[in-house]
Amino acid sequence: MLNVLLVTGVVLIVASWVHVIRHEAWWIRAFDFPHLQLVVPLAVVTVAYAVLANFTQTGDYVFVAAAGGTLGYHLYRIRPYTVFHKHQVLEAADNAAAGDSLRILIFNVFMENRQCDDCVEMVQRINPDVVLAVETDEYWHEKLRPLEQAYPYRVAHPLANTYGLLFYSQLPITQHRINFFVEDDIPSLHAHLRLASGRTIEFYGVHPRPPAPAENDRSTERDVELIQVGRRAKAAPHPVIVAGDLNDVAWSHTTRLFQRISGLLDPRIGRGMFNTFHAKHWLLRWPLDHVFVSHHFKLVDMRRLPNCGSDHFPIYVHLRYAPDPESKENRLEAEAEDYAEAREKEMKLYE
Repeated sequence: MLNVLLVTGVVLIVASWVHVIRHEAWWIRAFDFPHLQLVVPLAVVTVAYAVLANFTQTGDYVFVAAAGGTLGYHLYRIRPYTVFHKHQVLEAADNAAAGDSLRILIFNVFMENRQCDDCVEMVQRINPDVVLAVETDEYWHEKLRPLEQAYPYRVAHPLANTYGLLFYSQLPITQHRINFFVEDDIPSLHAHLRLASGRTIEFYGVHPRPPAPAENDRSTERDVELIQVGRRAKAAPHPVIVAGDLNDVAWSHTTRLFQRISGLLDPRIGRGMFNTFHAKHWLLRWPLDHVFVSHHFKLVDMRRLPNCGSDHFPIYVHLRYAPDPESKENRLEAEAEDYAEAREKEMKLYE
């Protein structure tokens, strides 16, 4: 029994540390995801071994120390996405100006999903100010047309490759552009919106290709797209929101690099994981769909909504423009090595 626990524990420990290797191969980057999934089996193995072992050999102490240390590392990485951590995006005051409010709904529809009416009903019931729907093709473009009456401002770029996007807004879109930062079949949206107060904000909608066997064999393309958006967000003259299916977890090195490059804040921190994928497999769920905001915003509400047939849960975020010096201090600051890493990733595109 001890040998089984030992072998299982060693496998779990190795799996826990593979992600620290700064290599962009898809099978290494896959280990960025399962911190939460490794915690429970590693805790069981550690406790069971500690109870059953007689600790007559040095190896017993080494194994329990290594397993316990690894377990502590997982908890350290997970803690920011629990209520036991300080909020990165502050709570909005109840008396803030309603005209500076923005309600956002983002969801990956899963292109093969045919529960279109359920998705339309969800949007109509929630009635957000803006909707970003990704993985949308012409079929979904047609099925979501009932939304157009309530959303007079729209940007549509449907594609049959699972990377199309549709953007619906009740707020005026004063300018917009579809960008192809890295790959010529992977679009992203950059739009200027005018709030009810007259204030202009910038919105980026993104859905980069993930590192996966059927997609890309490395994470370079995804990482560079986020870096490109992050650079533009940092230089923007207006408040910024970046939203979409990033195909990356909130706690990964690359997501944190994006936050440092962009200076944007994560409303998840201090509130919960809000795991959005996979909607149909409760044991394999991670936070892949995100809303990042500049320090100008505070949070009114954030919710994961019920699934409407997709493999992703929708995410609803209610923000309010309310600049605060404390919010500015919560930003992650980029160091020289962050910019060097970003440049190195960008250069790899040309190799």
